[in-house]
Amino acid sequence: MSQYILALDQGTTSSRAIVFDREGGVRSAAQKEFTQRFPRPGWVEHDPLEIWSTQSGVAQEAMTRAGLRAADIAAIGITNQRETVIVWDRRTGEPVYPAIVWQDRRTAGLCEELRARGHENTFREKTGLLLDAYFSGTKVRWILDHVEGARARAERGDLAFGTVDSWLVYHLTGGELHLTDATNASRTLLYNIHTGDWDDELLGLLDVPRALLPEVRSSSEVYGTTAEGLFGARIPIAGIAGDQQAATFGQACLTPGMAKNTYGTGCFMLMNTGPGAVPSANRLLTTVAWQLGGERTYALEGSVFVAGAVVQWLRDGLGIIRESGEVEALATSVPSSGGVVLVPAFVGLGAPYWDPYARGTLVGMTRGTTAAHIARAALESIAYQSADLLAAMGQDSHAPLRELRVDGGASTNNLLMQFQADLLGLPVVRPRVTETTALGAASLAGLAVGYWQDTGDITRRWQVDRVFEPRMEEAERGERLHRWRRAVERSRAWEEGETVGS
Repeated sequence: MSQYILALDQGTTSSRAIVFDREGGVRSAAQKEFTQRFPRPGWVEHDPLEIWSTQSGVAQEAMTRAGLRAADIAAIGITNQRETVIVWDRRTGEPVYPAIVWQDRRTAGLCEELRARGHENTFREKTGLLLDAYFSGTKVRWILDHVEGARARAERGDLAFGTVDSWLVYHLTGGELHLTDATNASRTLLYNIHTGDWDDELLGLLDVPRALLPEVRSSSEVYGTTAEGLFGARIPIAGIAGDQQAATFGQACLTPGMAKNTYGTGCFMLMNTGPGAVPSANRLLTTVAWQLGGERTYALEGSVFVAGAVVQWLRDGLGIIRESGEVEALATSVPSSGGVVLVPAFVGLGAPYWDPYARGTLVGMTRGTTAAHIARAALESIAYQSADLLAAMGQDSHAPLRELRVDGGASTNNLLMQFQADLLGLPVVRPRVTETTALGAASLAGLAVGYWQDTGDITRRWQVDRVFEPRMEEAERGERLHRWRRAVERSRAWEEGETVGS
């Protein structure tokens, strides 16, 4: 029997496992949601043991569904929610505190304090990241400061810190390995993306002991094998990448200037910038895309806070659709938005604006405006925000983009994808296999064990489902983008202005 690759896709709300064949096709899949905890406003936590139990459970389920044994699996690849933090006892594997999730904002005050002390540029220059509670480093510091005895145990080397990939590898190997890959390390505020190592100055600023940290390895290599008895036979663990980097690899964006956009609750856009870490003048993130052998490839990353979530708002907030899948039919029932523009700045605006005080704005309505016009404006807002991101990336990278590769749930919406192509003036390309995050992890693992020979194999088996070619005239594109930016300006500083005026 031909061997297969097993990808473990550990996400924010569920654990998934997918078995891929040699052509990159899905042989089987399994998924299980786990508990979201919100102990205080702005706090988000997971149970690390539930993450492990659901992930190990779906791994076994996916193999069983495909009629496979452990001996049929050539390697395991791991991809994960990125900045979520777990600290555990090295000997027992017991977490000392719940996982603090990437969405958690409890350390925003610490970030403000570090900025006030003049450290923002140090973090920016060494890590490529903004000094924000989104990233892992301040979360680690919080656990050390608030869990009784944790700091002393960490300094003695009794505790281990890791992002979710490290936690899974530790348990997959029965506690033998404590490691991470360069993509996940690059999201911690503790890792110098230029030297490829943990940075002593950053560790000092965040007061995190080096003894706590995992070893940083490449994204594609055989790290070790699963523990005896876990799956019935030892399986090599051979690939690790954070979810957005894995999706970029799975989309075969393997040469500089190639970019992908994942349309989920928000949007994550990454552009391959090759062996150079490109600093951003537009407050995009500079991050490690992957590391193969000793060579790091870098990317620019930007995020749209509200993408698919705007459709949920139409459903749950306005009640103009009953199911999210109805939005395309409603939007296509009118030929245009009728001049209506929606800026879905419900939680502020991300790159390139970075305005936490912006708020959602609906402009251009008349007595003739209908629910269909608002639905169309909502879909168009996703494409407008992505166009802003791509323009910022083009300015930073000075690399002409030939096409945008797309994935994620909303990429199945043909109206949205066509409008995206029209706004960009570029082809938008949707792949046949949309499980790009898991496919990227599988690809990294498969390369490490010779299942695929080289990155040329990855490129060759990437297949197109549909190409959306731009149809809009340049004059109309410019007019629409101008109208969008006028609407954005009306949304900006709204909350701040209200506070000042009251």
